[in-house]
Amino acid sequence: MAGGWARDGAVSEQIEASISDELARLKARAQPQGKSLTHCADCEEPIPEARRNAIPGVKLCIDCAADLQAQNQPRGGINRRGSKDSQLK
Repeated sequence: MAGGWARDGAVSEQIEASISDELARLKARAQPQGKSLTHCADCEEPIPEARRNAIPGVKLCIDCAADLQAQNQPRGGINRRGSKDSQLK
């Protein structure tokens, strides 16, 4: 698939490296710890038992967690390992 000056398999290596970087970033992200709360820390609504079992240390209900996640800026989709030729176009 790679052409020009790139060696065979260069594109696959770039994709694998990008995936590995993203997986490492997700694993390094802080996860809830401790005992799960029975009621949401923000809105005081009950947290379903299934959610508490699925996510140990959960502190927020689904709605508050979704609101918090929506406030975070989406990650840019720039491939920093792109070839020089693709950046010149």
